[in-house]
Amino acid sequence: MNVDAPIDEVTAQVFEIPTDAPEADGTLSWSSTTLVLAEVTAGGRRGIGYTYAGGACGELITGPLAGTLTGHSALDITGRWQAMVRAMRNNGRPGLVSCAVSAVDTALWDLKGKLLDLPVCRLLGMAHDAVPIYGSGGFTTYDERTTRAQLERWVGDWKIPRVKIKIGESWGSDERRDLDRIALSRRVIGPDVELYVDANGGYRRKQAIRVAQAMADHDVTWFEEPVPSDDLAGLREVRDQVSPDVTAGEYGYDLAYFHRMLAAGAVDCLQIDVTRCGGITDWLRAAAVAAAHNVDVSGHCAPNLHAQVASVIPNLRHLEYFHDHHRIEHLLFDGALAPDGGALRPDQDRPGLGLEFRRADAEPYRKA
Repeated sequence: MNVDAPIDEVTAQVFEIPTDAPEADGTLSWSSTTLVLAEVTAGGRRGIGYTYAGGACGELITGPLAGTLTGHSALDITGRWQAMVRAMRNNGRPGLVSCAVSAVDTALWDLKGKLLDLPVCRLLGMAHDAVPIYGSGGFTTYDERTTRAQLERWVGDWKIPRVKIKIGESWGSDERRDLDRIALSRRVIGPDVELYVDANGGYRRKQAIRVAQAMADHDVTWFEEPVPSDDLAGLREVRDQVSPDVTAGEYGYDLAYFHRMLAAGAVDCLQIDVTRCGGITDWLRAAAVAAAHNVDVSGHCAPNLHAQVASVIPNLRHLEYFHDHHRIEHLLFDGALAPDGGALRPDQDRPGLGLEFRRADAEPYRKA
């Protein structure tokens, strides 16, 4: 096998997987999740990457992005990343473009690991053998029984010591139910498990501060997107007046976004999403920007893509073990990691990302 063989093929497929129940957060509801799979081949090996974004990413991957890759070495990922970004100049960097670049970039890292017979975490150099996680779901559409069952599974069956629920229901119009659900969650998980909440930008500034004060008796330590994440002054205002850590960053598509958020003093912990930010290549650079501001990083969703890269940064706090993505990744990929004990441990015996796509299982969800 020629480990430095040129890239010979770039493909993409789109899959739409229904949720297992109606889901909503403070500002959005949905009934399915779209996964766009990118595949890059060289030297007889195939690398895979994916993003949770609109199906239009597939056309970007097989069109302009593929044109920057074929014929070039699969080992020189930084150069290919730069070529992809430059090729997309007139399409704009944020949004679907960055998601498409992210899927291809992660596929390149997976391919490089397979060519060199090393897991990505060892290619990059590990800082942690295990990546702490928090259970994430608790959708506003859940009734008490469903919420209780999910929480009990996280803390009882999987021994996860930190959990998160959604609040800010209907753009913050039902504070009483938000507070009732926080109280329920604390009763279910007991006093020793950390409790997080995520408003998905559903509150106004002073409303978020009032809610934080009202939930103080339940020892909430993480308040995610209390106001819209683009309102940096608002995040800073809330952060200065509440006890829980204020967090945001999941909608970051480039380094400039993360720099602005950190320079504004808007967050106590920066969230970075490897399926949006530009892939593993820019996830690492965003984590370095956070380190320069003495801020921890939390990986947003896609736990089985994040586990490898999250294990290599010193300023890691944890990784979101999101209900939808946990379910999809175990449904469609061999090698998906178990959350037992509240951490993911990258499999160092499997090269690349440690994942293999199960095509037959995915076929019912493939979009034409």
